[in-house]
Amino acid sequence: MKPFASTGDLAPKAATFKRLSENAYAYTTEGDPNSGVVIGDESVLVIDATATPVMARQLTMHIRSVTDKPIRHLVLSHYHAVRVLGASAFKTEGCVDIIASRGTLDLIRERGRQDMESEIGRFPRLFQAVESIPGLTRPTLIFERAITLQLGNLEVQIMHLGPGHTKGDTVVWLPEQKILFSGDLVEYQAAAYTGDAQLEEWPGTLECLRKLQPHKLVPGRGPALETLDDVKAGIDFTRDFVSTLFSAAKESIAAGRTLKQAFEYTRSRMDPQFGKVYIYEHCLPFDVSRAYDEASGIKHPRIWTAERDQEMWHALQG
Repeated sequence: MKPFASTGDLAPKAATFKRLSENAYAYTTEGDPNSGVVIGDESVLVIDATATPVMARQLTMHIRSVTDKPIRHLVLSHYHAVRVLGASAFKTEGCVDIIASRGTLDLIRERGRQDMESEIGRFPRLFQAVESIPGLTRPTLIFERAITLQLGNLEVQIMHLGPGHTKGDTVVWLPEQKILFSGDLVEYQAAAYTGDAQLEEWPGTLECLRKLQPHKLVPGRGPALETLDDVKAGIDFTRDFVSTLFSAAKESIAAGRTLKQAFEYTRSRMDPQFGKVYIYEHCLPFDVSRAYDEASGIKHPRIWTAERDQEMWHALQG
């Protein structure tokens, strides 16, 4: 049997802190979850907190290499533990607001504890110093569809443009510079994790992102996309991934396949194009399980627990 999820992925990865403009930086780590940084006239905004306070301090070290302005705002692109549980580290940096969409707050309340336990079991390398996590991250500023911050002369738009990776996905948009931080709505050179996804709506939400016409885009995983062609490639890659996955699930339901049979069929459809990208082997069993559920009519994703993770993995990978 293949090692469970990412338990066999223990080699350290190099972080990159790349300047995209006078105000914007991308923090990327070879296919691990990305973060973003926006530096305004008097303060800093961070997109996604990393998985633990200790790991968040690695990000703040990079921020302090370019500015001593206080980190006033933290945006959660969605509720997953690897994105949010480092939030407490920013309190000592002056953080005032932890910003999330209504959908993200709902998911934290409904399944945040189960997700934390599940993800810690899946990603041991991503939860360095897990004991430093004080508990679930609680947003302090909630918005329904959009909120605009003015960081001095810099306008920052924080928007929920539609569901996809989760029902609460949030993007950060710098309209004057045409730079977009997409969270896990867009992935590049990395598999899309869809265990909590709204697969039917995801392609439409991607088209909403495309209509913004970003010149640069920081995906949830993978390198920062710094040209128009790269941005297009990233959006297209994600659309093709989720569309192929969901169509395979719908075909499997129509053909009366079991979940195990649907998994094998989906592999035959997806392996040739996506089989070598980051975390593909980790994601695919979770992805097919959710796609099979949604194609069967289960619109609201079932909650993943550490126990359900193991049961599913043994059923599909055994």
